[in-house]
Amino acid sequence: MANGKNIILVGVGGQGTILTTKILSAGLTELGYDVKMSEIHGMSQRGGTVTTQLKYGDKVYAPNIGDGEADVIVGFEKSEAARAIPYLRIGGTVIADEREIYSMPVLTGAAEYPHGILDDLKKTVGEDHVKVIDAFAKAEELGNTRVQNIVLLGALVKVLGIEGIDWVEFVGKMVPAKVRDLNIEAYKQGFAMV
Repeated sequence: MANGKNIILVGVGGQGTILTTKILSAGLTELGYDVKMSEIHGMSQRGGTVTTQLKYGDKVYAPNIGDGEADVIVGFEKSEAARAIPYLRIGGTVIADEREIYSMPVLTGAAEYPHGILDDLKKTVGEDHVKVIDAFAKAEELGNTRVQNIVLLGALVKVLGIEGIDWVEFVGKMVPAKVRDLNIEAYKQGFAMV
């Protein structure tokens, strides 16, 4: 796939993983790329994992990304980022939110949350290839935690170096008018955090 990338976005139901992928996909299409995406919902409405796979380039035939093929993994929650690591290619990049979301087994005491997971990721992937941002905290600071996904989108666009359209304006067009300014600010903050 010439001039393209393979991206996996992974989070927990309700975090806006799919919306983020749709905005990214629409922006890449606007830039003239062939784009394919797929969604995988794992009990997403009950706090389960939501994964999207997106490929873009001159010509893309299928959205599926195999082990060792992802150029970038975006983890909306750090343990979800760690779960997706088998998909990352050597030299690939991980963008992970600092946030921890406890699953039902952790909440009931049947399992432990893997604290120290970001240090493990940095050892596995390489310090320079793991970008940790506190997207949820930034969204909270902006007044609405629901824009965590747009903070992460800003970081992703910067890491990918995608130019050719005004992403700030594009994000403004893709979200409801009543939260347009908030989402634009979230995007700008995410872009500046990497």
